[in-house]
Amino acid sequence: MLNARVAGVPGRPQVLKTGEGPADEGGVGIVAGVSVVVTGGAGYIGAHIVRLLLERGDDVVVLDDLATGRAERTGHARLIRADLADPAVAPTLARAMEGADAVIHLAARKQVGESVQRPLWYFQQNLGGLANLLRAVQLASVPRLVFSSSAAVYGAPNPPADAGTHSPAKLTAPPANPPPAPALPTAPPGAAAPGTPAPGTPTADAGTHSTPFTPQPIPETTPLAPINPYGQTKAAGEWLAHDVAASSDLRLACLRYFNVAGAGWADLGDPAALNLIPMVFERLTAGQPPVVFGDDYPTPDGSCIRDYVHVMDLAHAHLVALDYLDRPTRPATVFNVGTGTGASVKQVIAEAARVTGISIPPTIAPRRPGDPPALVADPSTMTQTMGWRAHRTLPDIVTSAWEAWKTR
Repeated sequence: MLNARVAGVPGRPQVLKTGEGPADEGGVGIVAGVSVVVTGGAGYIGAHIVRLLLERGDDVVVLDDLATGRAERTGHARLIRADLADPAVAPTLARAMEGADAVIHLAARKQVGESVQRPLWYFQQNLGGLANLLRAVQLASVPRLVFSSSAAVYGAPNPPADAGTHSPAKLTAPPANPPPAPALPTAPPGAAAPGTPAPGTPTADAGTHSTPFTPQPIPETTPLAPINPYGQTKAAGEWLAHDVAASSDLRLACLRYFNVAGAGWADLGDPAALNLIPMVFERLTAGQPPVVFGDDYPTPDGSCIRDYVHVMDLAHAHLVALDYLDRPTRPATVFNVGTGTGASVKQVIAEAARVTGISIPPTIAPRRPGDPPALVADPSTMTQTMGWRAHRTLPDIVTSAWEAWKTR
């Protein structure tokens, strides 16, 4: 492996904007000896992946528009500031990828509520950016791609269609050895137009009359039925990436994240109060009650249930996926990344109160558009195929997040 490093001030990233730098045609010089390109590598999740890659000796180039990312989080990786959604950016990206062994594509807009308000912009940013990236991957002949997908592609697979009309649902556990994930994700048979809730999806008032249910872990074979534009862009992104891989020599792994939280290092904590745990910290430290968006879901305590995975477990999953793509036989291309255990919003708030020592009863607000009642991963495909599993618990997640929050 070549070990090209960036000249400049030790410990400080070199930031180049597209249109600047060495005098090649596109303004970004060829990066000799690069191993891995990480888009969105200055963000919360990306910075953890970049640091792990650097620690194991990989050479890393980060592509990020720095809209939400921070340059100082990228260490001594080379940082190129670029807008992936710019229609003219593909040739420049290809030059930045020259010599790369792999791309990890994280850069995307990810707020569910915002996607409901701005669907066109989300498709332009997430799908347009992915299309430009895939074009660059082809131009640079990069052999491996790890695509950041999301559990939002599943929509609201729980509860079953008859939830609330009988006694509490008795759901069959997923098979201990689920079949490999299909090469191409599929829509449910007879599905309606994109964005139409799948059969069994609760209506707006479902929680007011439904019987609580225990969410069933979701395998990768679950039909895709996203219920918000963000999830739709991720599902369509998987289809596009699979089509490109099927028509070329590109080796692809799509990782469907569940709810990512925690911090691997105190300086890499989630910087924005846009996800549940930092939102709770922000409210508690200001002496204000945390907010529960909806307590009338058909769940045991009425609040949404999610599978919270520690960001370090998720970051390690990307390194394992890169190594998996070097194997001659790869039985699956789509992988859930989660713990297999769900926690409700109210449970997370209670854990945050325990860790911080600040207990303020939450206030209840209306449901947010596009939030399914429950999403819990069945991660067994990744465990069986790659040997990966999550090791950290909800207390680990909240404690590490709080340590990072205190250093802000």
